Amino acid sequence: MLKVNAFALAILLLMQSCVSKKEILYLQDIDTNPVYEVVSNTTTLQPNDILKIEVGALIPEAVLPYNKISVSNIQAANNLEVMKLEGYLVSQNKTINFPVLGELSVAGKSTADLEIDIKNRLEKGGYLLNPSVTVRLLNGKVTILGEVKQPGTFTFTENNISLLQALGLAGDLTINGDREDVILLREADGKRSTSHLNLTESAWLNGPYQNIQPNDVLVVNPNSAKVKTAGYIGNVSVVLAMASLILTSIVLLTNN
Repeated sequence: MLKVNAFALAILLLMQSCVSKKEILYLQDIDTNPVYEVVSNTTTLQPNDILKIEVGALIPEAVLPYNKISVSNIQAANNLEVMKLEGYLVSQNKTINFPVLGELSVAGKSTADLEIDIKNRLEKGGYLLNPSVTVRLLNGKVTILGEVKQPGTFTFTENNISLLQALGLAGDLTINGDREDVILLREADGKRSTSHLNLTESAWLNGPYQNIQPNDVLVVNPNSAKVKTAGYIGNVSVVLAMASLILTSIVLLTNN
C-alpha cells in the first residue's frame, strides 16, 4: 500500500507541474483570419510628456528663433537623455512654452495635431511662409512586470510599437507566464482602465490593444501550473527531485 501511495504521489506532482500546449502557444486561431488591419496610434499628449519640436523653412535663418539652440546640439543629436533635457515638457495643465508663440495648449492633441497647430499659428501670424513642423515624443515608455524574462520599464521613440514588440523588449513570457490573461493598465486624460488580454487567441489584434500607448503597464501573472507548484512544493526542479527520490524509495522497498 505504501508503494502504491508513493507512486501515485509522484505522478500527481509531475502532472501538477505540467503546462499544456494549449496554454503556451500564441495566436492559436490566427489561420481563421490571417489578415488584420494595422491601426496607428492616435494617442493624445499627456502631462510630463517630453517633446522634440523642429521648425524648418526655405530660409534656414528664418527659423532660428523657433528652434532651441545650445552648445550641446551635436551631443544631443546622438544622446536621447540630452534630447530629453532640452525638450519641451508638457505641464500638468497640458501646455508647453514655445518660442515667440508663447504658451500653447496641447490638450486633446496628438503629435500630428500639434504639428498642424504650430504650423497654422506660424503662417497665420505672419511669422513664416510655408514652414514645416515636426513633433516627436521622446519619453514614451512601457512597463512590463511579472512572468517575463526581463521585467522593467522600456523607453521607445517610435510612433507605434505593437504589444508583441513590447513583450519582445522584455525577452518574451517565461514558460510559467499566463498567456490567457495578460493584464494591461492604461492611463489617459486622468483615468486608468484595466483590460484582460488572451494572447492565445487573435481577437485582440483587431481591438485598441494591438499597439502600446505611452505609460502602458503590462502585468503577466503566473499560470496555474506555477501557482500550484509554488503553493506547496516550490518549483519544477524541486518537484522532479522529489519525484526521483520517491521513485528511488519505491525501487528500494520493492527489492526488499
